[in-house]
Amino acid sequence: MIRLDTNQSAFFKRELEKIKAQTYDVKYKELKAMQYIPVDTSTPSGTEFITWRSYSKVGRAKIIADYAHDFPRVDIYGTENTSKVYDLGSSYGYSIKEIRRSQITGKSLDTRRAEAARRSINELFDDLAWNGNTAYNIQGFLDYPGITSVTRTTGAGGDTWALKTPDEIIADLTAICNGVSTPTKGIWEVNQILLPRTQYNRIKNLRMTDGNTHTVLTYFLANNPGVSVDVVDLLSTAGASGVTRMMAYVKDPVNLVQEIPQMFEQLEEDKKGMEYEIPCHGEFGGVTVYYPESVAYMDNI
Repeated sequence: MIRLDTNQSAFFKRELEKIKAQTYDVKYKELKAMQYIPVDTSTPSGTEFITWRSYSKVGRAKIIADYAHDFPRVDIYGTENTSKVYDLGSSYGYSIKEIRRSQITGKSLDTRRAEAARRSINELFDDLAWNGNTAYNIQGFLDYPGITSVTRTTGAGGDTWALKTPDEIIADLTAICNGVSTPTKGIWEVNQILLPRTQYNRIKNLRMTDGNTHTVLTYFLANNPGVSVDVVDLLSTAGASGVTRMMAYVKDPVNLVQEIPQMFEQLEEDKKGMEYEIPCHGEFGGVTVYYPESVAYMDNI
């Protein structure tokens, strides 16, 4: 069996360490799930299941008389929820000839394979966070059970934003925020809205009427401090039957998280014939929305 000699092996180890360090610094801005869905990495790597508990209070106080003995009893009850943690994997490799050629020429090994392996796992993290996977019973954010459906308002010229006036679009944005705050009596107030790109670009450029210098977007933000409005391209077809969807929610790890016990990691290289293969790994436990009433959506805007 052909093996690297001592010098070549030492060279490969140094190169691999450098490649691992470089790929950990690579950022891909278009994968947005980690930006808009808080990440929880507190679960130890290797955990098979993640369990969380929800508690509710029953009973209430009352006015009592002197020397009373009938103090009303209150208590709590809890429910348990469990999600499975799944392993994600990809790999890349270098042939012995490539390693020797790099050492002879003094050129570093190509890092693009490592970057592609990292990208493939990050893409899977992103897809699972947004869409889940029904075959593995992984729940995604975009259609999480129990979140609130808000009906779009009626427009004079049509019901989609392409046909609505600035004021009618503001009415939709207000309605989806109220879809969270009104049922919860103000316990939750929306701080994040996500839009398809076409609808975002429209409100970014469409001016309000009556000589107002604001665009629809700047007007809405000025009147709703603390709310961010951003683009997620997946929302162009995320609604029922592939229509557009707008999401509004409380972006806070108290309310929702994506469980990632293990971010992207590169394991020890494995020699297979004339090649050294580097396995790459991650762990994903699904999205958990602890308070579904803090999330609302509106379709076909």
